[in-house]
Amino acid sequence: MDATENTPLRAVALICTLSPSPASSSSELLAQQTLEALAEHGVTGKAIRIADHDVKSGVKTDLGDGDAWPDIRETILGTDILILATPIWLGHPSSICQRVMERLNAEIGVTDDEGRMLTYGKVAAVCVVGNEDGAHKVSADLFQGLNDVGFSLAPNAVTYWVGEAMHGTDYQDLDKTPEKTAATTRTLAANTAHLARRLKRSVYPST
Repeated sequence: MDATENTPLRAVALICTLSPSPASSSSELLAQQTLEALAEHGVTGKAIRIADHDVKSGVKTDLGDGDAWPDIRETILGTDILILATPIWLGHPSSICQRVMERLNAEIGVTDDEGRMLTYGKVAAVCVVGNEDGAHKVSADLFQGLNDVGFSLAPNAVTYWVGEAMHGTDYQDLDKTPEKTAATTRTLAANTAHLARRLKRSVYPST
């Protein structure tokens, strides 16, 4: 086995539910299941519920007094893997998820001495939950944005669950996790950890 397969990795999951703690959250449940799946590949991690923090609106790395984003950003930059978990609202990622993407937009203007964004070499993946079929559209939007701000994406970098159209069941209310979703989560974890280790060993070229 390649020695890099044993390289420890770190992950952070940003939970973009609209509900602050201690409210239950389907997005958090799927993100926690993804972190558990990543743990099987030597990845340690934690979750941050964005609604519990004062992340201000804007496109800068630091928006001054009271802005919680600088500490969250420091956590992201200290990890190898970013998991972005969002519900679907009106066919789109949550407004909190969009705010996270807007804050990440600032990374385009921050580079190392070789001209690379500080997010280069980091891998992202997405978790989506909702009651209507919009997971592919939401993941497509987030994939594009995450790639624009420097993150890499492994194959099958999204896991999701959506219920029937016009149905009221939430993911967290299911009696058990559907096997299709569980299998997709396992694939996301395996591929994301694999890519993160490869990028840790071999960085992108300077520009």
